[in-house]
Amino acid sequence: MTALPDGRPARVLPPAPVRAAVIMLVFTVALYAIEAVDQASGGMVDSAAMIYPRDVDGLSGILTAPLLHGDYAHLAANSLPFLIFGFLAMSGGPVQWVAVTATIWLVSGLGVWLTSPAPVLGASGIVFGWFLFLLTRGFYARNGRQILLAVLLFLLYGSILWGVLPSDPMVSWQGHLFGAIGGVAAAYWVARADRLPSRV
Repeated sequence: MTALPDGRPARVLPPAPVRAAVIMLVFTVALYAIEAVDQASGGMVDSAAMIYPRDVDGLSGILTAPLLHGDYAHLAANSLPFLIFGFLAMSGGPVQWVAVTATIWLVSGLGVWLTSPAPVLGASGIVFGWFLFLLTRGFYARNGRQILLAVLLFLLYGSILWGVLPSDPMVSWQGHLFGAIGGVAAAYWVARADRLPSRV
């Protein structure tokens, strides 16, 4: 098992799994609460907070669009991978997870703002980012356990990678693609940071 420079093992599960599970459950419940408010408002929340590409007023949607969904079916489709990938991405602890998630969030949102032909909302860019983070992190870190996890996740969920290619005009492949790019970038950053010796 590969260890970090300070002797800590490179993890595949969160160091505090109950806390990580609670964080992801609360995050997911919050998405459902936001969708409930949007439904009650007749879609006004979505209209005000989605990403409007190449519109300066739509830049704020980079921060808010992943919290929104077109309907409960859209949210339900994202929920299970959101919970699983988000939980596993917390293996480096909540501080690292926030940094990884922020990187994916911003890269995905900015990519959509620059390239999408239509307004976009939904958490699938974050889901793709976490997934690619988990798939590539072990290879950057040269860690056997993390590579094994990546292989298992690929066998279970690898088919979703087709989502980075243009297919359904109602699905933002741009959000998926740039989320994936953000996840790969975050994995590289995490592996590089973990190789640095700790300073006391």
